[in-house]
Amino acid sequence: MSKKKWTALVSAAVLMTLPLAACGSNNTSNNAGTNAAPSAAATEAAAEAPASAAPEAAETFGNPELNIAVFQGGYGREYWDSVAAEFMKDYPGTKINITASPKIAELVRPKIVAGNPPDFMYISGSDNTPILDGLVKDKALLDLTDVFDSNTEAGTPLKMQILPGVLTSSLISPYGDGKIYLAPYNFGVMGLWYNKNLFDSKQIAAPKTWDELFAANTVAKENNRALFTYQGLYPGYLEEMIVPAIASAGGQEALNQFFNYDPEFWKSETYTKVWGLLEKIATEDNGLMKGTVALNHTQSQTAFLQGKSMFIPNGTWFEDEMKDAPREDGFQFGFLGVPSLGSDGKVMALTQVEQMVIPAKAKNPELAKAFLKYLYSEKSIKLNAEKSKGVMAVNGAPDLVKEYISETTYNIYKAVDSGMVAVSGSFKPVAKGSKYNASDEVYKPISSIMSKQLTLDEYSAKLYKVYTQIQKELQEQGQ
Repeated sequence: MSKKKWTALVSAAVLMTLPLAACGSNNTSNNAGTNAAPSAAATEAAAEAPASAAPEAAETFGNPELNIAVFQGGYGREYWDSVAAEFMKDYPGTKINITASPKIAELVRPKIVAGNPPDFMYISGSDNTPILDGLVKDKALLDLTDVFDSNTEAGTPLKMQILPGVLTSSLISPYGDGKIYLAPYNFGVMGLWYNKNLFDSKQIAAPKTWDELFAANTVAKENNRALFTYQGLYPGYLEEMIVPAIASAGGQEALNQFFNYDPEFWKSETYTKVWGLLEKIATEDNGLMKGTVALNHTQSQTAFLQGKSMFIPNGTWFEDEMKDAPREDGFQFGFLGVPSLGSDGKVMALTQVEQMVIPAKAKNPELAKAFLKYLYSEKSIKLNAEKSKGVMAVNGAPDLVKEYISETTYNIYKAVDSGMVAVSGSFKPVAKGSKYNASDEVYKPISSIMSKQLTLDEYSAKLYKVYTQIQKELQEQGQ
């Protein structure tokens, strides 16, 4: 899997305690490809629908043809084919052309540059999100506020259906003007995972503090496994542990420093505490699984399932992604979030929302808006969970789609409902033309820390300089 990255999209982090909905992975599919026309299933389903069952709305669209581009990763494309078919049934006469690919950015970039973008886009995946970042920085997205202000069939504004705090976050409303430019799609929860069966059989509780987690090394040794592993070649996965730990140690102020490029963060007590956890894992006997830094995501995750490590960071897509991987006898997925570093003892989890957009230069914005609104219908929300195992960022989604998601996934969101603190945030966009990718600057060198080739002092000195330069570039552009 190529982990989703939401970096460079928002300028502030948010700490929330709220009901959550699940998220699938951004891994690329081996059979993913492109299709710039309605699928056979979508066309047949639309043709078979009785006209009387659909609203008489098609004539309101001057142009009944919609071109959409979607990322085809761990969710696949079946949901998009299915929801397009349902839309065409309910709006007879409309036609939806779908382009789907794990490298969707490569396909749509030339069209965007030429001023002929798709009418609707779902962009995700680490190789694709820079194009979304560019659209945000260039203010090239359509204002969607009217979609969320409009009423649903229940007679209430659509915005009331979305999880609290999401639409007002800078992830969705990036310019601070109160307007919505990105629409929330699936919601993901990330943190540390463990083998629940092992813990239950040994009568061990999942750790709630980092002291308890490191104490579990004794049990790890007794059961012939390391304490920790991660997706070594992709150290960005460690954000799932690092960001909640920053929130736990330093609160909102520290999160704002981290995501908004305050160089002083790298001299702070919060930095010392959080990155000290990484150093301790790297240096403690049996702390890091041997060979971790050279493993890709599949290899490290398989090693974890086979009982070679006690803990690993990942998101709610983990179980479905690895459903066919070998594992030790009796293995059961368990999610513990991220242990507390603060005196309050609160366990945290990283949460993020994927986005859907309508380019400002879309040729058919009104039909695109109608399609976007349709995606939040109960029919579509259930279809999304059934076909992709993803759950949208709407109130009550876990219970609404419970029959389509695993018990483990469902319980993760119930745990958050019960008090696990949700932490959300990503890096502020760097200056236009900057050579810096904030996520790469922060996370890629961590592998050198874990292999004991880079000290924390050396790392923080470098990041202090990087943050200083990023701030300088932003100031020069009046940001």
